[in-house]
Amino acid sequence: MRLSTLVEIAREFNIEMPEYEEETLRPFVQMMPYEPRTWQNFLGKFRTLRQFYLSPGIIRRIAAEAVIDAAIDNIKYMELRFTPKALCNITKSSYHDAVKWVCETVMDTARDYDIDVRLIVSMNRHEDVEIGAEVTQAAIDNMHIGVVGLDLAGVEAGYPANRFSSVFQRGRDAGLKVTLHAGEWEGAHSIWDAVSFVGADRIGHGIRAIEDTGVIEVLREKEIPLEVCPSSNVDSGVVADFASHQLPLLWDAGVKVTLNTDDPLVSGITLTDEIIRVLGHMPFTLDDIKRMMLNAAEAVFLPDVEKRILTRYFQQALFPQST
Repeated sequence: MRLSTLVEIAREFNIEMPEYEEETLRPFVQMMPYEPRTWQNFLGKFRTLRQFYLSPGIIRRIAAEAVIDAAIDNIKYMELRFTPKALCNITKSSYHDAVKWVCETVMDTARDYDIDVRLIVSMNRHEDVEIGAEVTQAAIDNMHIGVVGLDLAGVEAGYPANRFSSVFQRGRDAGLKVTLHAGEWEGAHSIWDAVSFVGADRIGHGIRAIEDTGVIEVLREKEIPLEVCPSSNVDSGVVADFASHQLPLLWDAGVKVTLNTDDPLVSGITLTDEIIRVLGHMPFTLDDIKRMMLNAAEAVFLPDVEKRILTRYFQQALFPQST
């Protein structure tokens, strides 16, 4: 999401602000250098952002700009995830319609900007399973326009993944892949639950896997990739700083890791920024980063033939000397 777009929306819809300027709005939607890194401050940004999903037109605009900004950052393939429930709180539209608006806009924009994009539809652990079931049906109904996966996000503590086992099985039966946020605020047992009870194909964050050698072994054996987001982990207070992040330990343990932005606006980053931060603060080489990119290509939620084509493209682009 663009800060400039949010200011325009606030002005057009008379959202109350001291003044309609980017720097006035920024502290409400982005982690600032002076802010304590806590999950309360971090999640508070999303409560503000949800006030801006005021119409189908706005939702379409934000979706289009997300694709355009990724293309500007030279991203060639992206799996964009979004939460239909958040988009429908104000518009009172159906989950089906919200998913359709995003998918149509994303696919049209991607064609215009030379980027390949698919969609992952997310639901929250701390909300009713019935909402998850309805969101899953909306995802299934829109598979023909880019939906490839389901995600479970939200509050980990007290909301185990197995509550949603049947919901995700329904999605899997329809051909959707599954990724779950786990091992972020909760320990390694959350990852175990995601893999054992829900059959996660990938794990969002997953950095606390390092606390349990058994979980590490499962991730290695099953080749389950972790979608690691260092800036987000620092901003949310999961880790104190880049120097103490678990990514190097996970890498050394042989776990498949990938680099991701999580929330570009909230953390004020692009994927390029994330790569530069990791190179600057962690003991990785450029070849290591390239390997993480190739891990990401190998982990996409595309059909096998398309995945092989994409992986070959990245192999040739990243390691031309070996092809």
